[in-house]
Amino acid sequence: MTAAPNSALAYSPDAASGAAPATLAVRQLRLTDFRNYRQLRLDCELAPVVLVGANGAGKTNLLEALSFLVPGRGLRRARLDEVCRRSRRDEAGAAAWAVAATLDTPDGRVAIGTGLEPARSEGSLLRRVVRVDGRPAASQTVLGLHVAAVWLTPQLDRLFLDGASDRRRFLDRLVTALHPEHAGDAAAYENALRQRSRLLGEGNRDPHWFTALEDTMARHGVALAANRADTVQRLDAAARLGVGPFPRASLAMAGEIDGWVASMAALDAEDRLRATLAANRLRDAESGTTSVGPHRSDLAVRHLDLDLPAAEGSTGQQKAVLVSIALAHARLVALSRGRPPLLLLDEIAAHLDSERREALFDEVVALGAQSWMTGTDAELFKPLAGRAQLLRVADGSIAAT
Repeated sequence: MTAAPNSALAYSPDAASGAAPATLAVRQLRLTDFRNYRQLRLDCELAPVVLVGANGAGKTNLLEALSFLVPGRGLRRARLDEVCRRSRRDEAGAAAWAVAATLDTPDGRVAIGTGLEPARSEGSLLRRVVRVDGRPAASQTVLGLHVAAVWLTPQLDRLFLDGASDRRRFLDRLVTALHPEHAGDAAAYENALRQRSRLLGEGNRDPHWFTALEDTMARHGVALAANRADTVQRLDAAARLGVGPFPRASLAMAGEIDGWVASMAALDAEDRLRATLAANRLRDAESGTTSVGPHRSDLAVRHLDLDLPAAEGSTGQQKAVLVSIALAHARLVALSRGRPPLLLLDEIAAHLDSERREALFDEVVALGAQSWMTGTDAELFKPLAGRAQLLRVADGSIAAT
């Protein structure tokens, strides 16, 4: 199916108030057996995309599909088999799914495909595959070389109140947009961390295994922490400026390894982490956790206009800080990589007052970012008239309205 912009909110360069054209944009999106979409083809302009429809229509599913164009588990952090379309009545359920996109980038047009490959034999593991311009890629990491994407969902409204792991995941998405290799470092570190924890739990005391795993953790862990530190330092400078009516914010890393990375050379930090992991084997075995490493770090955020930790602000104030950080990051990515990221903003308009809503719309247009926004009420998106594509989503289908 192909959907086109409607006449009321159709995009035209002349109507875009002089906004710079997007330099990273999805021009065609194709889904196969993804969530509630059996088959979908959606052709897009460069402009922001607004998806409106009732709850459960499939708006967030489209954003999730786009989030698989970057490394990771998508905006819902779903298992691969959870994404497959569910069967209906006499219809057979799907055993695999696929997301394919044709994108405009500063380096030219690129075709990206990713999805779940069916099991080749009984008992074999499900596997996610990635293809770029029709050629298989060795890993998901290659996606980050072509696409940067950041998303805000209603679940992130509690980011400053929930555990540090949620903030680390959020931060790592921001880092990957600036350092595409970060996803590979994070995956390698997490894999070694899991293997070390398993060996400790089994009572294994073979020093050769632990030395190899802890060396991997030290190399990738320090690289991971260094990329976080670089991103947070640069993002802190951008977020302190604020964006229109959105509050100014400060960001800093908090963690033992973050202090090492800030105060010593990377090789010295690696040696220290390697030695600390070796010294803590017995302690970690008894506690069932690894006591030091970037997996213990946290992101500290302050609302500068109120001079208090973001977590102590009201729900609305926390939301405003989160949007401010996302916009500051989009500016930073645009300057650093020559292209803004895709902005996936789920149910964003309903939780902002009219002044901030219009400021958000103006900012994404000025950035030249292809922002994908969802909502149930088309009226909230009226300030985007002439600058966005408005599409109606209903039960796995899309139509211009």
